[in-house]
Amino acid sequence: MEENLTVERSRVPLTKTDFVSDQMVKWCPGCGGHAILASVANVFPKIGYRKENFCMVSGIGCSSRFPYYVNTYGFHGIHGRANAIATGVKVSNPHLSVWIATGDGDSMAIGGNHFIHTIRRNVDVNIMLFNNQIYGLTKGQYSPTSPIGSVTKTSPQGTIEHPFNPGELVLGAQGTFFARAVDTNVKIMTEVMLEAARHDGTSVIEILENCVIYNDAAHTQITSKDLRDDNQIYLKNNEAMIFGKNREKGLRLAQGGLEVVTIGENGVTEEDLLIHDQYSQDPSMHLMLAKMSLPHFPVAMGVIRSAMYSTYDDMVEEQIKNAKENTKIRNVDDLLNSGDTWEI
Repeated sequence: MEENLTVERSRVPLTKTDFVSDQMVKWCPGCGGHAILASVANVFPKIGYRKENFCMVSGIGCSSRFPYYVNTYGFHGIHGRANAIATGVKVSNPHLSVWIATGDGDSMAIGGNHFIHTIRRNVDVNIMLFNNQIYGLTKGQYSPTSPIGSVTKTSPQGTIEHPFNPGELVLGAQGTFFARAVDTNVKIMTEVMLEAARHDGTSVIEILENCVIYNDAAHTQITSKDLRDDNQIYLKNNEAMIFGKNREKGLRLAQGGLEVVTIGENGVTEEDLLIHDQYSQDPSMHLMLAKMSLPHFPVAMGVIRSAMYSTYDDMVEEQIKNAKENTKIRNVDDLLNSGDTWEI
């Protein structure tokens, strides 16, 4: 992991209270946004940058109220355009740590084009994708991540559209960083946000969020206390892929893909399990992990991919530097006389 050395660090220690806004938080009681906001307040002081060097960008949706709730610079954009705006912010001022708060509808429907191209370009921004599998702000229409068959206000007979898997989409767009967390675990959210900040390039954190009004309990099979140990696997770099209430289950590579096994059965030992390598340049294993879903596999949590590649903003800076060093035009007179000239 590499920290962004172009962003100015704070000369005095900051605490979470330094990032608390004076604005009233208007999310519904019980909304997962509250936990995400708490995680951001936890992680920003740990990152260590000056408060003035953070910038929150958003589009439209419940998630997009975020810039008002964090005491930093911010920009509340229009629907689907948060990633495009954030790209402009970062390229024009590389000394900012840019964070994007967006939803599954904002970034993967109307903003889908900007989403994939920000990832493809590997702009050094951090995308927090709130995935509640519904349009909450506009009162309960199905979204690009709503499971097929979901009954909503715009699909009264059940949606017949195949949903996106955000991790699969990110890696298909040549993403260099993808992580997943749930809104019920502030500790893990804080950990993956810190790793996202250290990553040089586009980081995407899919946060499985609960909408208590329009899609309550959407992630219960993953988050409930009696199911989460068996239905989640928390990946840690260079550690065996183990899960289960008694840490008795694991993942190994079998013919045709991944396989869930039980340690101690059929001669399976911990040595047979896969070791997570989040830094691998090859995305093949990362893609298999990101695509895992119930009921056959646990859902992967934590940092799934964190590979290093050149960033768009660094390459823009390099091009500008080279152009300045090699140009023959040093002032306006040089420019005006650089082509064909004549007198009248």
